[in-house]
Amino acid sequence: MAYDEGLATRVREVLGEQPGLAEKQMFGGLAFLVHGNMACGVRGEDLIVRVAADTAETAMGEPGVRPFDLTGRPMKGWLLVDPDGHAEDEDLRRWVDRGLAYAGSLPPK
Repeated sequence: MAYDEGLATRVREVLGEQPGLAEKQMFGGLAFLVHGNMACGVRGEDLIVRVAADTAETAMGEPGVRPFDLTGRPMKGWLLVDPDGHAEDEDLRRWVDRGLAYAGSLPPK
């Protein structure tokens, strides 16, 4: 599956010069890792965001959010945000910041 290059560019702009940042092809899209831990990514037109598992359920109530599920078994703490949920720059920044906060809470790999 191809990923939306425009969305990837927007995510890169939000991430800026984040220390320890790397990009990696994953899940049929593009992942952004911080010190080896995935923070967010792009798959198709969707934004992938990794959050603490205990906050994921609350986030599911936000516009355009659904579980990240590639195998029929949703991954805990992983969300997909469709274009309705990240169309505005402030919404995209809020989601990317959530992913960065979670990745930053993990030990480097």
